[in-house]
Amino acid sequence: MHVNPLHPIFAAEILGADLGSPPTSELVATVHAAMDRYAVVVVRGASLSDDDHIRFSRAFGPLELPPRLGRPEPLKRRMRPELFNASNLDEDGNIIPQDSEKLKLAKGAQRFHTDSSFNALPTKWSLLLGHAVPPTGGDTHFVDMRAVYDALPGETKVRIADLVAVHDFWRGRERTGLTGVTEAQRASMPPVTHALVRTMPYGRKSLYIGGHAVGIVGWPDKDAMTLLDELYAFATQEKFVYVHKWRKADLVIWDNRCTLHRATPLESDFYKRDVRRTTIMEHGPERSADPVAA
Repeated sequence: MHVNPLHPIFAAEILGADLGSPPTSELVATVHAAMDRYAVVVVRGASLSDDDHIRFSRAFGPLELPPRLGRPEPLKRRMRPELFNASNLDEDGNIIPQDSEKLKLAKGAQRFHTDSSFNALPTKWSLLLGHAVPPTGGDTHFVDMRAVYDALPGETKVRIADLVAVHDFWRGRERTGLTGVTEAQRASMPPVTHALVRTMPYGRKSLYIGGHAVGIVGWPDKDAMTLLDELYAFATQEKFVYVHKWRKADLVIWDNRCTLHRATPLESDFYKRDVRRTTIMEHGPERSADPVAA
C-alpha cells in the first residue's frame, strides 16, 4: 500500500488496499495513521459490494444507522439498510430530477457541514463509496478544521475556548431555503449541543461548526449567528479546501470531528450518481439517532 498526499495541508489517497477481503491489521493500522495525519483519505479501487463496504467500516467503529426523519421506513431499497443514500436515484434506480421535491432536503448538503453534528451520537468518520459517478459535476469539497483553528487569531481562540454551540438539523436546512418542516420531523431530530472547540485523540484542536451550527448557549441569536457566520467565512477560504473529483470505486473517508464538507450540484439530469455512505461512531452500540428507531 502507498499513501500519497493530495493537498498541501491535508487529504491523501491510499493505493493498493484490498477491501474485498476481511481487513488485515496492516490495513487497519495504515488507514488509522493516514486519517490521524490527513483527516480525509481516498481509498482507490475499492470493492463495490455493500457487504464489503459495511465490513470495512465496522473495523473502525460501530455504525450509525440511518434515521427515518419522521417518515415511515421505505418498503423498497436499492442498498443495504445500514447505508445512507447520497445518490440522485430513486428506489428503482431511476434519476430523480434536480428540481424534484424529493431532492429539496438534500440541497442543504451543498453548504459546508459535518455529518451528524445535529445528533448526540459520538460520531467519528463517514465513508462514502462511488458506485457510479458522472463525468462532470458532483465534486465534494472538504475543509481541514484543525488547520483552520491553528490559523485563528489568538484573541479569537481565547474568545471561543469555552463556548458551546447549538446544532439543529432542521434550522440548518431552513437557513438554506427548506420550508414546511413538520413537528414530527423536528421531534425526530431535536437540537443538541457540542463544544465549539474540540481536541482530537492525538492532541490537535479543531473548530467544530458548520451548516448545522445555529446558536451558542447563553448568547442572543443575533450575536451567536454573527460569530458563527464569521467563523464559517474564515474556515471556508480557498486555501483550506480540498476539492475531490470522483472516480468510480473511490471510497472517501473523512473525520467528522475535524473536517467540514459540502456537495456540489450535478450539471445535468443526464448522468446517474450512485454514492453510498456509512457513518461510524467512536463507540457503540450500533444505533440510529432517530428516537423511534433507537
